[in-house]
Amino acid sequence: MPSPPPPGRHHSDVPVPTGLVLSPVRGLRYAATRLPGGDIGPVTSPPYDVIDTDGVRVLEERHPHNVIRLILPRDEPNAPGSRYRRAADTLAGWRRDGVLCPDEQPALYVYEESGVDEDSGTAHTQRGLLGAVALAAADAGTVLPHENTMAGPVADRLALTAATEANLEPIFLVYHGGGAASATVAAAGADGEPPLLTASTDDGLTHRLWAITDQACLAEIARDLHPRRAVIADGHHRYATYLRHQADQHAGGAGAGPWDFGLALLVDASAFGPQVHAIHRVVRSLPVAKAVAAAGTAFQVERLTGPLPVALDRLTAARPDGYSFVLAGDDEYHLLTEPSPTAMAAAVPAERSAAWRALDVTVAHSLLIASLWRLADREDVVDFCPDAAEAVRAATAAGGTALLLAPTPVEEVIAVAAAGERMPRKSTLFMPKPRSGIVLRAYADN
Repeated sequence: MPSPPPPGRHHSDVPVPTGLVLSPVRGLRYAATRLPGGDIGPVTSPPYDVIDTDGVRVLEERHPHNVIRLILPRDEPNAPGSRYRRAADTLAGWRRDGVLCPDEQPALYVYEESGVDEDSGTAHTQRGLLGAVALAAADAGTVLPHENTMAGPVADRLALTAATEANLEPIFLVYHGGGAASATVAAAGADGEPPLLTASTDDGLTHRLWAITDQACLAEIARDLHPRRAVIADGHHRYATYLRHQADQHAGGAGAGPWDFGLALLVDASAFGPQVHAIHRVVRSLPVAKAVAAAGTAFQVERLTGPLPVALDRLTAARPDGYSFVLAGDDEYHLLTEPSPTAMAAAVPAERSAAWRALDVTVAHSLLIASLWRLADREDVVDFCPDAAEAVRAATAAGGTALLLAPTPVEEVIAVAAAGERMPRKSTLFMPKPRSGIVLRAYADN
């Protein structure tokens, strides 16, 4: 397999888009007529990287055509590595049997996810455009990452992409819009046009999809998006896979082709944007009393009364006034605010961008974990948990400390990416993620 170009550089023949390009695709979609009640929900799945072994088994048992058999295929017995070819054979078989069918016309799809947010209990609707984004390395400034990637997941997704010759799941991009593209997304279905599909999933979400095929409308969307830039909200490893596969194809002499694009959901964060959830920290080796005592040398500390929801409300309320954290464990909750400017200056690297230095998660790791607690910032020392209650339970069981964070506003994530920086690991959780199986993109159709 050809080696990829160095990070941030292109093979000489790889096209570099001059702006943000989201092209129509002939979506490969489940034939609703093959499913009970026409509901494709039972054949969809969460993204591959949030499903554990038990989750795979549940989805396999839910329906014989669940997309999990494509995105997380199993090896044949006594045949390590056969899972990628098995996924390709499954995809070909489902196409041949009419389980999956390409749409007749290329389209940009308006994809809507609606439901009740589990954290806030409020109704939320996210809408975006689903299509093929023209690939560009970060230094091109059109598609910006905000997290680093690891080699293992990229190698896995690359092998799957090479075998299936398809984008089986979209990545998730956000941008600041307000133009023609955003207006088109908002207008979908407003005139009574029925969606191509409506699906309900076990996470309580309802999914709807409309196709945009009018050439004048598509051209207006293209003009609006071209000068903009997008930030990867979710799917960094899949986007790195897109780039690696593209480089491999060009290095092998394949020339321009469908590998110059990757399936993506593009969401205007200022209109129908995602909700950003915090990812909390669990330090099992640090008793909460010691954690609070050390934190008190640089923060204002207030012991809170009441259960976890009260502590989280106080954390959220304090956040607009500056940095705020809650330390929890052993039925104790302590609110940290107003960090010492002197301690901040000594702990937070001055050479990093202002956007990166301003993040709560930066202060949590640089000032609290590294400076005040004097702990190694490693995953065997600092664990991660998106659920606050579970973080507190884990810390209490270990006699340690849960470090609870407020969500990072999406504007701050975009600012860090625009500054060419990466967020500290496990900083954000964008929700809802696009559901796998709503639309696939096969190279043969595009």
